[in-house]
Amino acid sequence: MNFESSEGILHERRAVERVIDSSAPLAELEACDCLSVELITEGSGVHCVGTQFIPCKAGELYIVPSGTLHGYYLTEPGAVLEIRRLALCVRTWLRGEAATVGGRHYCYGIFTDGAEIAYAMLNAEFLSIVQNAMDTVERELRLREDEWRTVVSARITELLSLVGRYINRSDKYASSRESSLVSAVTEIVSSELGDPELSLASIARRLFVSTSRLSRVFKTERGRLFSEYLRDARMERAARLLREGEESVESIAAQCGLRDLPSFYRNFRRMLGVPPQTYRQLINTKNTKNPDDIGAGKGEKEMELLNQIAEGVENGRAKLVREKVQAALDAGITAEVILNEGLLAAMNAVGERFKCNEIYVPEVLVAARAMSMGTQILKPYLTSEGASAVGRVCIGTVHGDLHDIGKNLVKMLMEGKGLEVIDLGTDVAPETFVQTAIEKDCRIICCSALLTTTMPVMEEVVRAAEAAGIRDKVKIMVGGAPVNEAFAKKIGADIYTSDAASAADAAVSFCKE
Repeated sequence: MNFESSEGILHERRAVERVIDSSAPLAELEACDCLSVELITEGSGVHCVGTQFIPCKAGELYIVPSGTLHGYYLTEPGAVLEIRRLALCVRTWLRGEAATVGGRHYCYGIFTDGAEIAYAMLNAEFLSIVQNAMDTVERELRLREDEWRTVVSARITELLSLVGRYINRSDKYASSRESSLVSAVTEIVSSELGDPELSLASIARRLFVSTSRLSRVFKTERGRLFSEYLRDARMERAARLLREGEESVESIAAQCGLRDLPSFYRNFRRMLGVPPQTYRQLINTKNTKNPDDIGAGKGEKEMELLNQIAEGVENGRAKLVREKVQAALDAGITAEVILNEGLLAAMNAVGERFKCNEIYVPEVLVAARAMSMGTQILKPYLTSEGASAVGRVCIGTVHGDLHDIGKNLVKMLMEGKGLEVIDLGTDVAPETFVQTAIEKDCRIICCSALLTTTMPVMEEVVRAAEAAGIRDKVKIMVGGAPVNEAFAKKIGADIYTSDAASAADAAVSFCKE
């Protein structure tokens, strides 16, 4: 449009139809010969200014000076993004310093920060002011009544001077583009918290910004790392679900986008002071939905005891664990809660730290010994309460091999996951593995080997299981220093993992199927 021939002003409303293509957006960008006041009236999308991708949504106002390359895009087909635009020739409609391009008071100081564009997230009051000014201009341009130019000029002057004042106010009244970016992040997190793939990188791709920039902006605006924010948001949702329903902890963890139960237990306890099941038990005991009430009276004592048990296991303090488990029983905490929320939750955390190379075999062994001290006290109570294990497996080092350190480590971590483990020891014949699985109704046969010369015995175990007719009922897991994935597939084994912690995870996963 030629602004000079049309008296230098235009009002329009339009719906954006183009979908963003981050690989080549500049080809479609526009640079008009006017000042453009653009109000997002509905929906959300992306405002591309030069090489910047800025998330935009209803209620935001952009002032774009002449010559700036920019354009609006949808983030996906079918989305909605509508814009109300007032474009004007500065020389025609502004006077004095306000019309001097590059001057400090150009457009009433809107661009004093030297930015390519001016931006504001409008509050309700100022949104009404902007809409009323645009309504007046739209009406005057349509009717062209007497003195319409004077009315339009007055409204433009009022609008731009107020916008300049609004943009340059304190943060109490204005929001930066960075704040808008962070706002977009928090909205995505809130609506998609159940997605286990949700991450800063995935959000950055959707908002068309770099991960490093988004991380920096989030830290600056919120004063914390995105990973911490996401973790706490998931824990808060988990706490709400625990308060409001009766779903299992595993189901709640899944709804919060958490596939790693050990980390869930650990982070929940760190944030709320107790493991998930105990949190629910205390809420129900106190007959309240207010989480702030937790921590007083009897609940505080229970929390403290379970935390002491968990910390004792993680630190390998067997004597302390034994004392605190007995104290928890005396305090009326059920054996199943002590097992799940104190002993097993702690051992799960130990297994995760071991998998991440944060601790090593000696630390795992002392933690397992401490857990064993606690379970010995709980065994008669668990039987009376009818508590059942996640599943039953048998484990042993194959015939001809007397090494047992790796086998013992796997056993401890499996027990730490709630499995019942029948330890057959070392130098175990194939027939013994199979017979035990039949008699004890084991779901998995776990075979360990350290010597390459004893690896062929693992295949004999597979064949013995086939001959006994239990191959379709029992999975066979193999492991040990010389064993690898290719060997496991070659002999027909079902499960191979490269480390003890992963073996325990795989066993639990199968037993829950």
